[in-house]
Amino acid sequence: MSAPDGRLLKVLDDDECHRMLARSVIGRLAYTEGALPAIQPVHFTLYQDRVLIPTSAGSKVAAASRGAVVAFEVDDFDPENRTGWNVTVVGPAQVVSAPADVAVLNRLGVAAWAPGDDPCYIAIETTLVRGRRIVALPSAVEAAPAG
Repeated sequence: MSAPDGRLLKVLDDDECHRMLARSVIGRLAYTEGALPAIQPVHFTLYQDRVLIPTSAGSKVAAASRGAVVAFEVDDFDPENRTGWNVTVVGPAQVVSAPADVAVLNRLGVAAWAPGDDPCYIAIETTLVRGRRIVALPSAVEAAPAG
């Protein structure tokens, strides 16, 4: 789908969505807190087709994610050219807190966004993955005024 200003919207296929997830390190976790929507930035990694978010067992994020269906989003954008991409994952989440499992996941090298005691991970199954990219058409980039 092309816009009048020379930009194009492309829907990303599943493989490209997973590639974008795999090269990102910061995302946003959307969950329900007290029957209201909440969104929090998190560090994460993609491992065995799951989004893994390090946190602590006593955190609000861990409590809200335990057994719930959550959404997770990553993106990147260029505000000047109004281009960028985003990938959204929706799926059931579970808290991984067994010390042996946490030790294995710690070897992946991703650190929690906020410090805390009693480390654990939120594991989100990538049940539904969708993404899109907005790109500038070559003619629009060439015609853009120098600034």
